[in-house]
Amino acid sequence: MGAADVVPGVSGGTVAFITGIYEELIQSIKSIDLNAIKLLLRFQIAEFWKLINGNFLITLVAGIFVSLLSLSKLMLYLLEHHPISIWSFFFGLILISTPLILRDVKKWNVSAVISFVVGAVLAYWITIVSPAETPNNLFFIFCCGAIAICAMILPGISGAFILLLLGKYEFMITALTEFNIPIILVFITGCVLGLLGFSHFLNWILKHYRYATLALLAGFMLGSLNKVWPWKEVVAYRLNSAGEQVAAFDRSIAPWDYLATTGQEPQVLKAILFAMLGIILVIGIEKTAAYLKTKS
Repeated sequence: MGAADVVPGVSGGTVAFITGIYEELIQSIKSIDLNAIKLLLRFQIAEFWKLINGNFLITLVAGIFVSLLSLSKLMLYLLEHHPISIWSFFFGLILISTPLILRDVKKWNVSAVISFVVGAVLAYWITIVSPAETPNNLFFIFCCGAIAICAMILPGISGAFILLLLGKYEFMITALTEFNIPIILVFITGCVLGLLGFSHFLNWILKHYRYATLALLAGFMLGSLNKVWPWKEVVAYRLNSAGEQVAAFDRSIAPWDYLATTGQEPQVLKAILFAMLGIILVIGIEKTAAYLKTKS
């Protein structure tokens, strides 16, 4: 999930869904409520830990945190030097994940169909919105954390891409790599509060409108494929914090137009191979998760 959240366009929620831990994740986060805080204040640590599913959460958070710190530079390097391969890999990963979620929609009705279409259209619209110029003050960083974390736990909507739209993706990656503690702490505070509030809503809607919600989430994933399409044409540039010119906004183009537009090889065969690798990886993870669930 941490590796996915580093990449603009790939959601950690997608990985949670693939591995079969999504609903346990939402339920565990939602359990951190007033009752849990009361138990903690009374130093009833064992009861508190059991209530919030502490072993699950601490393992997951540790994995995400380690991945964010260790893979931030690697992902930036891959996106810069091997963009077609890495985007093809994630394209395959998300493409195969959509029918896996739709498989859990046992009853199709009008609301489920509408939810799927709305999710796909909304996610696609998000992928074509231009990034905004925004301030760097701590209050806005806090708000960015609260908004991005909600996207991070939604399959198909990338928290990293939301940060990109808010004009804070590179800012936060730089803060992580340079260990800018004040910025990181404010951002994490926003994430925690946003996550606690949003998890209650997600848990409620999954409980009362399960099939429509799953269809909506699958739609999000399908619509987000535009963002991870391997062949892009840069249509706008900006200056980064180092004063270098970098891509600010791009659009998807056909692989046969890529050479004429960019002057670079489209690497179609490599793209297909990496997309297949993503598909095989998802199927392998899904089968492994199902096997481990039967053994537990």
